[in-house]
Amino acid sequence: MSYIVTVALMALQKPLFLLWYAPRAAEATAAELAAVSLHGLLLDSTTAGYIAVAPWLLMLAAAWIPVPERAMRRMLDTYFIIISVIVALIVSVDMGLFRYWDFRLDSTVLLYLRTPKEAAASVTAADMWPALALFVAYGATMIAAYLPLSKIYRAERASLGRRAVSSLAMLLLGGLLFLAIRGGTSTAPANVSKVYFSDNMFLNQAATNPVFSFLASAASPELAADDYRYFSDAERERIFGSLRGGHAATAHTTHVLATRRPNVVLVLLESFGRTVTDAVIDGDSVTPNLARAAREGIRFDNMIANSFRTDRGQAAVMSGFPAHPVVSIMKNPNKAHTLPAIARSLRREGYTTTFTYGGDADFTNTMSYLYGTGIERVTDQRDLRFDAPTAKWGYADDVVCDYFAGEVLELAAEGRPFFATLLTLSSHEPFDVPYERFENRILNAAAFTDRCVGQMLDRWRRSSAWDDMLVILVADHGIAYPDNLQIGELARQRIPMIWTGGAVREPMEIDTYASQIDLAPTLLAQMDIDRSEFVYGTDIFDPSEPHFGFWTFNNAFGMIDGGGYVVYNCTADAVTDSAGDANTIERLAEHGKAIVQTLHDDIRQR
Repeated sequence: MSYIVTVALMALQKPLFLLWYAPRAAEATAAELAAVSLHGLLLDSTTAGYIAVAPWLLMLAAAWIPVPERAMRRMLDTYFIIISVIVALIVSVDMGLFRYWDFRLDSTVLLYLRTPKEAAASVTAADMWPALALFVAYGATMIAAYLPLSKIYRAERASLGRRAVSSLAMLLLGGLLFLAIRGGTSTAPANVSKVYFSDNMFLNQAATNPVFSFLASAASPELAADDYRYFSDAERERIFGSLRGGHAATAHTTHVLATRRPNVVLVLLESFGRTVTDAVIDGDSVTPNLARAAREGIRFDNMIANSFRTDRGQAAVMSGFPAHPVVSIMKNPNKAHTLPAIARSLRREGYTTTFTYGGDADFTNTMSYLYGTGIERVTDQRDLRFDAPTAKWGYADDVVCDYFAGEVLELAAEGRPFFATLLTLSSHEPFDVPYERFENRILNAAAFTDRCVGQMLDRWRRSSAWDDMLVILVADHGIAYPDNLQIGELARQRIPMIWTGGAVREPMEIDTYASQIDLAPTLLAQMDIDRSEFVYGTDIFDPSEPHFGFWTFNNAFGMIDGGGYVVYNCTADAVTDSAGDANTIERLAEHGKAIVQTLHDDIRQR
């Protein structure tokens, strides 16, 4: 009985989810919405099977071990209440986070719970109260449905034969529970892909049981040896060999810098997608300072973010290391420390290396990664003492950019070459900034950061340090603007990259397709520094090397080049979006699979 009740409670999540995200659900037909619940029953049944195991074991044991009714009912009630609270918590958190993540809850949330203050920084009251109300309502509904079940139990003396029959019946029910848990009799056990039924990923996500998604992700190894095995080792090496970087510099490289040893300033712009930086509202550019820097320097028109999170984007930019479809390498410091890095390469050449952030650099193991890959000095919120209030993520960009501008000038005055990095934060949700220019909070926050960065650039322009300075402005990832822009969608992956400063020889626009992993090898090639460690990225300025954009998200990847693009869902094992002729789509999917397989094996072996 507990199994049947649980299936019904799990199935209830589907209409709740569709109502919660009604604007997106309204785009589907009635038949598609019905299919969400129908296909979702498989994982609902599996989840119910797991929940029903404990009551089943108690009933099986009670056939042979006398248990007083009061004690049994207390055990069952306690178990059902605990299960109700846990499930309601998962459902409510999942419902609230899906708006930001665009995929159902998985073990990714555990990484962010290690630093709860920062994890909560994106949460607003508008998010909190509906989720809290859902937690209470759904939890209460589950408890109300479960508690009557314990009253069914009766402690009765029974003959040996009757106990044997009861045990056989319970064992038969146990077999059915096993089938439910396994997901049927097919060779493939229950997994998220079994509920996928549409080329509309929102409907597939709606059909997914969040309890199963979270528990399966948390319980299974993230780097199983047999995951992403698309090709034999020899075939994978052949395909990846045509894409790999790390080659010696060639005579084809265009040198765009006036000096081989500039002072390098890297500014990582939080959530600066091209949909924001290219936006013009009533004739008013949202980011006029970035636009000016692009006109005066080198503008990369086809730059792609490798991921949708700061930790993965940061590793792509600073280490030339692609984002894995599921795993953040920063989650494992022992592996992250083995990555190549711009800082480590420049430090070998005598550069001072620093990193500045107005928030907590312990978030997602960032501090460990930075020190492990060659940064000598990290300055974060704990080291900064400003006479200014802090936002949820830390100090706003105005005071931090001003501080960083001064720090760079001090480094320049020391006479030793330096590599200084700044990670901005004000353009991160909840977009709470001391600035009012645009009604839209995302655009307003981006405009605020643009103003702060512009003032910082102006301060450097007025100094003699500008002459030997290369300033690289690049986003860590894109953003969901406009509101219907989904995670992994090509438009969301497009980001700005601008090289400016006195070290730039002349303004130019580059239309070569590239991604964040290409920055490190491209920069080092300009400086005539060995880049053999950076095997994933290539030199953007060398036309003889392969050029493409690559990105990953929630067990999926995308590839783009001049011929078209493809988005491939690894869970569904299918192309979900594409452009170009059939040969191009097939080629890009093959190349993306080779990169993912290579990357997966690489991380496992580190």
